[in-house]
Amino acid sequence: MVTTAMELPGYRVVRSLGMVRGIVVRSRSIVGNFLGGIQTLFGGNITIYTELCEQARSDTYRDMVKHAGEMGANAIVCVRYDATELMAGLTEVLCYGTAVVVERGGGD
Repeated sequence: MVTTAMELPGYRVVRSLGMVRGIVVRSRSIVGNFLGGIQTLFGGNITIYTELCEQARSDTYRDMVKHAGEMGANAIVCVRYDATELMAGLTEVLCYGTAVVVERGGGD
């Protein structure tokens, strides 16, 4: 179970295991930049960049969940994403949260 909230309705946190994260650093290829540049001429959604962003977020989410599993967590709360441009064309994407062990019986 993964949530951006601080708690999971119907569950209570019995143990907090600490921060978990997934991180990737992505660059745009020359071909990707060329195709993206062509798409900007027509306006609208620049699909090649959208796909790159979605893949980066998916990869970081997967790595965060794996990290939590390795720690023995059965849930992650307070999940957030962050992205930082390290240099032109090079971006770090981070997904992080708090790994916890929960059991049924908390608040509604």
